[in-house]
Amino acid sequence: DEGCYYCLDMGSVFMSMPFMTAPLSSPWVADFCASPGGKSVAAWRALRPSSLLSNETIGKRTAALISNLKRCRTIPCRVTCNDPQPLAAALEGCADLVIVDAPCSGQALIGKGDRSDNCFHPVMINRNAMRQRRIIATAAGAVAPGGFLSYMTCTFSREENEGVLEWFLKGHPEFVPMNVEVLRSYQSNLASFPCYRLWPQHGEGSGGFASLLQRRSGEERGEPHLEQLRIVWEATGETQEGE
Repeated sequence: DEGCYYCLDMGSVFMSMPFMTAPLSSPWVADFCASPGGKSVAAWRALRPSSLLSNETIGKRTAALISNLKRCRTIPCRVTCNDPQPLAAALEGCADLVIVDAPCSGQALIGKGDRSDNCFHPVMINRNAMRQRRIIATAAGAVAPGGFLSYMTCTFSREENEGVLEWFLKGHPEFVPMNVEVLRSYQSNLASFPCYRLWPQHGEGSGGFASLLQRRSGEERGEPHLEQLRIVWEATGETQEGE
């Protein structure tokens, strides 16, 4: 209750490792699918960002996000409730780290005892893969040259994991998959590039998928579009600045 702890299962810790170990110092961080806030808190504690923006598209999920960020005293940070497209446009090319914990079919949730209806149905998997493609392609626009994009899910289907990244990398050659040394033993054998899977049989949580991409440097770093940001801020008006 006092914010001394934020409890994450091992799957969430696993998915956070790529961005928590990325070579960043006081970065500008944008978490595009943030609720209930675990990844934002992890990024804040591990990286001590100069600025943290936690966005949640679904309005009814923002209450839990705001509550957790306030409880854990993640200062400074800003909570928004926006579709990824206007958010990425406002932050074009200026975030050192973009986190995409993408909505998915949630197959790993079964291992935690949660319900995940139709999570193995092909229609559900395909619907989520299409949504994930849109989110990652949009969110990528916010990544600064030399910055990082961390993509993760809590599901097992290849279509939502390696398949999404294969599709994305074909259309965005400026992004390069990065080795995450601490996850070397979890390298996926379903892709020809570095990405990582936690399976339930590992005995370390219900499972998950994680990856880290870096945008090639050489371009100019962007600046937030202030007018667009003003519109984004007005979506919630929630912020924590100072003590």
